[in-house]
Amino acid sequence: MKKLSLLSLLLAAGLYTAHAQDSTATSALEISGSVDAYYKYDFAKQANIGTSFASDQNSVSLGMIDIALKKTTGKASFVGEVSFGPRGQYQSILTGDANDGSNTFHIQNLYATYAFTDKFSMTAGFMGTFVGYEVISPVGNFNYSTSYLFTNGPFQNAGIKANYAISDKVGVMVGLFNDSWNTFQANPSFGVNTFGAQLSLSPVEGWSAYLNVLSGSQSGTILDLTTAYQITDKFKLGLNAADWSGINDDEGYTGVALYPSVAITDGFALGLRGEYFKAKENATALFGASADESTTALTLTANLKHGGLTFIPEFRLDNASNEQFLKSDGLTGTKSASQFSLAVVYAF
Repeated sequence: MKKLSLLSLLLAAGLYTAHAQDSTATSALEISGSVDAYYKYDFAKQANIGTSFASDQNSVSLGMIDIALKKTTGKASFVGEVSFGPRGQYQSILTGDANDGSNTFHIQNLYATYAFTDKFSMTAGFMGTFVGYEVISPVGNFNYSTSYLFTNGPFQNAGIKANYAISDKVGVMVGLFNDSWNTFQANPSFGVNTFGAQLSLSPVEGWSAYLNVLSGSQSGTILDLTTAYQITDKFKLGLNAADWSGINDDEGYTGVALYPSVAITDGFALGLRGEYFKAKENATALFGASADESTTALTLTANLKHGGLTFIPEFRLDNASNEQFLKSDGLTGTKSASQFSLAVVYAF
């Protein structure tokens, strides 16, 4: 309650201070979004690699249609984003399944922001998480398949946060969020009891880094580093490292993923994601590794762009420390799995 009261006082004080400076300038309503579909084939003829999305085997399948609205009036702005299709419905909200008739759409983002000054703003609502390198929308990722770090981490957080730009190179965010990830309704027994913070750095042109923490009694504690450096006009290197400790002893995971990519031409790029993912001793209900086991995954991806259209051919090879995958007979365990996918994504 003390934390909520402090945020409320900050909000009220900022509104009072900014009132006299408020502008009535209104931007046009911005509409953006994407559509995507894919074909995936596992060489063992099994749906072996259990990451988010692209989960159907030997099928031309739907991703989602995603529609985002944005508008600014003076110092106030809002973002509303909804999605339809497996990637944007039950695979994002993590409840229900393909046959659940009540799971007809998913709110990806629904929040409002007020900029008290050029440096200080506050945002409240349901937001795509600030943790991690990858996102739900395929437009925001180089690879079409997702990492185990993404799949096992938060997708969204509901709450209120404050952002302050200390300088052009340093920014901070602090916020309070619902007790659990990926839901816009808190358990009333716990309420808004998760603390989050981010330190953003831009040491030199083309290099950005984010140090993130999200901690709560029901969600556990995740520490995350996300960074990307555009080393040359053509070569980019990204990194994501994270450690999640659940609410029980030795529950959670740790991992790191490296993302080098090179632009061969304006319309053709190649990228490699190399990931190491390790489940802790008492980990449960994780994708990619069972308790005290690990998985190494290599994903080679190409992006072929023309206008708003991107073709994404991809080859992925996963190797685990135990026999968590299946051979083609569907019965015999094996430590490795490989798959090929071809996705088409159109952004508008």
